[in-house]
Amino acid sequence: MINLKYISDLSHTRKLSLLMMAGTAAGLVAVYGCGGSSSSVSSSGLPLGRATLAQVELGQQEVTTMGCTDCHNRGVDDPSDPNWMAGYIGVAGGTGPGSNQIGPFNTYCPNLTPDPTTGLGSVTDQQVYNAIKYGLDPMATPDVTITSTTPGVGNFPATPHYLGPPMPWPALRHLTDPQIWGIVAYLKHGIKPVVNQSPASTSPPDFWASDYTTAKIGPATIPPYPSGNEQFSP
Repeated sequence: MINLKYISDLSHTRKLSLLMMAGTAAGLVAVYGCGGSSSSVSSSGLPLGRATLAQVELGQQEVTTMGCTDCHNRGVDDPSDPNWMAGYIGVAGGTGPGSNQIGPFNTYCPNLTPDPTTGLGSVTDQQVYNAIKYGLDPMATPDVTITSTTPGVGNFPATPHYLGPPMPWPALRHLTDPQIWGIVAYLKHGIKPVVNQSPASTSPPDFWASDYTTAKIGPATIPPYPSGNEQFSP
């Protein structure tokens, strides 16, 4: 979980976005049922093939039920919005949905549409996957398949540039690969590009690395059930 000292600096809507990290698992049960992910989506992911309609439809379901629009569509959960998923709209220093004051730093939710100049059109499907799975800024992370969460190992950047809070990637990383690729497919291949350049966010010198340690956000892989303080009591 993100360092709680930041929460008091956020608006009510942003607090809800942070709390989404705790509620992600419950939301997935409602979407997929207790069994997990949709069987119609290939676990191979997009780099090995073209996006499918099933992937895009799954991605739409995830984006519209997991709080993504709280920030990236200014709190409006409506795909008919002409600025759908275009991020914060406004000037640097402005306030409102998608703008956040995190301690001394200003963060602005980026444009997630496939626009090539102001959105995700300039990065690959793999880079978007790495953003969701590992919290790595796609604009500052190479197009590589990552096999480790240790900096400098398995293509994980030696000096990672993490996405700033309140992006709830520490929870999203626990989605299955088909679920993550569904989100990627929807953002990159399932919505229209929108021209909107969100202001550049500011960040600490370590690009949030000290706030995303295992001690603060938990392990990269959830251990098998039951573990630690878990107990099944039918």
